[in-house]
Amino acid sequence: MPDKRTDDQSAPARPVSAAKRTRDERDDYHSELPPHTIDNLAASLPESLSVPIEVPVGPRRSVPAVGRSAGGIGLDTTRIVSTPATHTVEISTPAPARSAGASSAIESLSRADAASTVRRDRIRTENSTAPESAAMLTSDRLLAVNRKTRKAPQGTWPEFVYALTLHLVNLGDSAKVQAYKEMDERIRRQFEGGTRFVPILTRKGGVGKTTVTTLLGMALADARDDRIIAIDANPDRGTLSERVSKQTRSTVRDVVSKAASIGNFTDFSALVSRDETRLDILASDTDPLLSEAFDENDYNVVADLAARYYSIALTDCGTGIVHSVMRATLQRADSIVIVSGGSVDEARLASETLTWLEANGYGDLVRNAIVALNTATQGTNLVRLEEIESHFRSRVREIVRIPYDPQLAAGSVVSYKDLKPITRLAARTLAELVVEGLPTDRNL
Repeated sequence: MPDKRTDDQSAPARPVSAAKRTRDERDDYHSELPPHTIDNLAASLPESLSVPIEVPVGPRRSVPAVGRSAGGIGLDTTRIVSTPATHTVEISTPAPARSAGASSAIESLSRADAASTVRRDRIRTENSTAPESAAMLTSDRLLAVNRKTRKAPQGTWPEFVYALTLHLVNLGDSAKVQAYKEMDERIRRQFEGGTRFVPILTRKGGVGKTTVTTLLGMALADARDDRIIAIDANPDRGTLSERVSKQTRSTVRDVVSKAASIGNFTDFSALVSRDETRLDILASDTDPLLSEAFDENDYNVVADLAARYYSIALTDCGTGIVHSVMRATLQRADSIVIVSGGSVDEARLASETLTWLEANGYGDLVRNAIVALNTATQGTNLVRLEEIESHFRSRVREIVRIPYDPQLAAGSVVSYKDLKPITRLAARTLAELVVEGLPTDRNL
């Protein structure tokens, strides 16, 4: 008997079917392609595809047919019929299954394309379904950028190159100027839904509360295009009006007494003093006997009138934290600024102010508060300011140092443009942080 094992080894290999060989080659090809490539190839195919295929002509068949001759005698004829030479094959390709991530990505791209289309339509002044506000008519959108309309650069080196090349080379603003303009944009953030009220307060006098109110108001008014007012609500003879050039002798008492006759901004502006930065200041009563009569109801009258004409209203509060004016001020407050000196007792009293606010239901204001640390007070050079900042950082949102400036220390009229650059930077930083903490839309 022949060896079966020998016969098996000597037997020729079984032929591999064409279908299996094609399937193996397709699997090898797909294994070398990334998964997304396979999906893209499948996605590019149409749902149905018609392909003409040329096939050999089939054999002819003879089909008997009956015909008539002219004499009416029937004759047998043969009609030759052949099979068609072309066949049409329809191939249906199912849509490839996409993962959830791929679907969301495609939807995001579609939304982005739609949004860019809307923006392009608006730039081309084509009609859109949503009405545009007047704020969208900016110079960047309307003016064509060329040599005549492009603004001259700011900064020492860019200005030098611009002048040297006869305005042919514009390097753009310097990094310092760009940072300044970006801060301006943040300070100019617009609001909807009424005036924003920001009280500046502390429990201790002489720590620079009026100075901080002045700096904050000037920085806001200098950068923003809307109206800013600072109200001196100190019942104990405030000095806020002495920090600007007086243009009127009117006080909060005159506003209260003339409230019924104030019908427009012109009437109200006659009772305030305006600074070179366009900051309006409403003075407190100068007579101590009359200042005691300024209470919660009077403040509400003044605040209601200010809410008609101003976007931001700062309130320079007195040291009496339990005074009725303080209650009315906190009820309207959207954010607060706590002023602290650099000494031990000043920092402790500022912290106690935060504790009192938390205990009386103003915890949200405390968490959103900003502490202005006035380093110009006595004893500051003997105290570790980093420890004071570390304490307040655990309780409030931000801390800003107000540096010493001879003009502020004089206690007289403040000229914003003549302040030291570091003092203006501190004031602008404080203004930026205050605006950042204000609600954009109170209706939401």
